[in-house]
Amino acid sequence: MENILYKSTRDSQKIVTASQAILKGLSDDGGLFVPVKLPKLDRSIKELSGMGYKEIAYEVMKLFFSDFTQEELKNCIDNAYDSKFDTEEIVPIASADGAFYLELYHGATIAFKDMALSILPHLMTTAAKKNNIKNEIVILTATSGDTGKAALAGFADVKGTRIIVYYPKGGVSFIQERQMVTQKGDNTMVVGIKGNFDDCQTGVKNIFGDKELAKELDAKGFQFSSANSINIGRLVPQVVYYVYAYAKLVARGELKEGEKMNVVVPTGNFGNILAAYFAKNMGIPIAKLICASNENKVLFDFFETGIYDRNREFMLTNSPSMDILISSNLERLIYMIAGEDSQKDVSLMQQLNKEGRYEITPDMKEKLADFVGGYATQEETCRTIKEMFDKTGYVLDTHTAVASKVYSDYVNKTKDTTKTVIASTASPFKFTTSVMEAIEGKKSDEPDFELVDRLSRISGMKVPKAIEEIRTAPTRHDHIYEKENMVDAVREFLALS
Repeated sequence: MENILYKSTRDSQKIVTASQAILKGLSDDGGLFVPVKLPKLDRSIKELSGMGYKEIAYEVMKLFFSDFTQEELKNCIDNAYDSKFDTEEIVPIASADGAFYLELYHGATIAFKDMALSILPHLMTTAAKKNNIKNEIVILTATSGDTGKAALAGFADVKGTRIIVYYPKGGVSFIQERQMVTQKGDNTMVVGIKGNFDDCQTGVKNIFGDKELAKELDAKGFQFSSANSINIGRLVPQVVYYVYAYAKLVARGELKEGEKMNVVVPTGNFGNILAAYFAKNMGIPIAKLICASNENKVLFDFFETGIYDRNREFMLTNSPSMDILISSNLERLIYMIAGEDSQKDVSLMQQLNKEGRYEITPDMKEKLADFVGGYATQEETCRTIKEMFDKTGYVLDTHTAVASKVYSDYVNKTKDTTKTVIASTASPFKFTTSVMEAIEGKKSDEPDFELVDRLSRISGMKVPKAIEEIRTAPTRHDHIYEKENMVDAVREFLALS
């Protein structure tokens, strides 16, 4: 099997192993790690269609993480995809109103981030041993709502690690915030930031780029890494479920082997849809990659015009995990469509940093032909939830509803009848207030947990364990910082000064 190495999007000469890329998270030059070449699947669709989720996970991850032994990788997979998930399938595929919904929310924190963040701590601690790392690994993560809790749950009390999660105070749902601030674990810290998600993400990148701080940390026995989707150890496990979706639909007779499918992904930071693009390039017959945005439609505008422009009003919506104007993972795609020209990538990222915008060349735009952008307003999102529930009894969360609406618009416009998988990224119970408002057509003054119980009654769905656990859990984290002072949280947590 070929040994897959990784390079930085901003310096093609910087080559590292998979385990080194996972440990570092972000390259020293600020770039993101990409495979020197994307591997091809070495199992047929027929073989994959007879496998379970864990087996498919191994077949995909072994190609990317080629410096892990079979035993190491299978151990990571077994530890990740276990009883934390409330279904043996790990990822059920539901059929509703002419599309297949890939339910990625059956893990410990009821959002798709569990799919990658259940395995990342095991990949990271294994990688540390492989590279003789003696320092304690300090995970820094910015979250728009879901990554934070999933990362906290993954790393809580994992020996040799600590984790600090930054989230925008007032910019996440009630349930999302409760999940984070009640998190147990002596090695965890949760910090509310007076700002939006982009402020949190930029602050984390700045802390990573502080060379003096890195030296100070090293002297005290610490080193940084990331659990955001900029970490290749986050991205690769997401490739798995697109391979799995195709294999399972073939096994069920919904697709013929070789028949193409479309994929619709509600998109914020661009990691989830990029994983589908990787799956396509590995050999999965994916036709269109439909990128669904909310009213922060920076990606929709990019696919329409070739111009990425974050100079616009930041909208707080009812799909908060997509309230993002700087889609960090897009840099990986930019690098690939620029012919892996790291200088071109650096130039565009510098423009984004200085001017808040950049424009790709016509040649680069041609290479985006498989991508389609769409967006839904808050009103359209609510209407989609209600219409789907009234018509089928199936309940969508606000993010999946954005994708569902964008898919409906796409079909109406193109008449494309290709079978389609929609990434269902969160349980409706994670956004109960918005979901119930959509279904009932009015706002409610009832406490969130009463709305949870009512949603359970009208839908027939059991309240997830993740929600039951936080009903009476005490608040353990009440740190609030200005966005300019995010590094102070690191200093406080690690007792640096």
